[in-house]
Amino acid sequence: MTKTLNITAIAVLVIAIFYVLIVGEALLLPLVVAVALWYLINLLASGFREAKFGTYQIPRPICLIASILTFVALGWAVVNFIGSSISDVRDVIPTYQANIETRIRNLPFSEYLIDQETGDLTGFLLEPGWLDLPAIFTSLASTFTSVVTSGGVIFIYIIFLLLEQGSFDKKISSLVNNPEREKRVRNIIKKIQYDIRKYISIKMFTSTLTGVLSYAFLRILDVDFAAVWGLLIFLLNFIPTVGSIIATIFPAVIALAQFEGYTQFVLVLAVIATFQVVIGNFLEPRMMGTSFNLSPLLILLNLALWGYIWGLVGMFLCVPFLIIVFIVLAHFPQTRPIAVMLSADGNVSFIDEN
Repeated sequence: MTKTLNITAIAVLVIAIFYVLIVGEALLLPLVVAVALWYLINLLASGFREAKFGTYQIPRPICLIASILTFVALGWAVVNFIGSSISDVRDVIPTYQANIETRIRNLPFSEYLIDQETGDLTGFLLEPGWLDLPAIFTSLASTFTSVVTSGGVIFIYIIFLLLEQGSFDKKISSLVNNPEREKRVRNIIKKIQYDIRKYISIKMFTSTLTGVLSYAFLRILDVDFAAVWGLLIFLLNFIPTVGSIIATIFPAVIALAQFEGYTQFVLVLAVIATFQVVIGNFLEPRMMGTSFNLSPLLILLNLALWGYIWGLVGMFLCVPFLIIVFIVLAHFPQTRPIAVMLSADGNVSFIDEN
């Protein structure tokens, strides 16, 4: 009876949490984004701290200030670049859409895609299908505008997190109030920090490499707005599986809409797909090693779940969230069976047992 009540209580708690996440999106999402950026700021500051000039080590406050200024400069540059590109892309998107529709109508089997009564193309591909470029662009621009609009609130959250981070250790000690339990809690936090740091560092490197190679190739082919698509490919590669697929298909569709014939379309599709496969399926797993023994099916389900809850931002955050949950579950004997079910091969031995 007690076990049944515990299971029921856990189920109710999980449902309540997801309900709060969905209903409170406007309040919680800026806070979560602020926490993620605050973590990245401290991560970069730690990187600056590790850089030594002989025996001299840069003081932590200077490293933190340099990290903040770096993020402000990068954020300002990205916002200005995307903001200046949006109007240019918006002007040419209708032309791209018209070219795509013309190509579809010229296909040998186009009669199956055209409504015989109205003469319009079916909504499977267009309005609001997979190749409705204006709708896709509007969605991406809306997401960008939403993030920029929330920038002030996010910045305020980051400032308060930076001001309070010095007292986090004291709060943990006071909250646990037990040396052995405090050691376990700190081991968990240390493991989480290490794995997320490794994931972000490797993902940043591989996404940057993919974006730069894709940008260079698109420039060689003279594809319009190559820098925009390179930046988009870089960002989309942080979304597991689905992001890589979209990052491959989207530039190919743009090439199809821009050029006559199919040569550039095939080249873009083949070359960028090769970049994605070689970097994503060979280089990245070798760099990751066995640190993230997560089930691929679980990652896809997690991606769909967070995409439903918080949209595009949730897709970016889904893997770090999953890593945190996996480590916490695997660290405790009571919840370790759940972690085993979430793993790829049942091996959770890398979790610190001390």
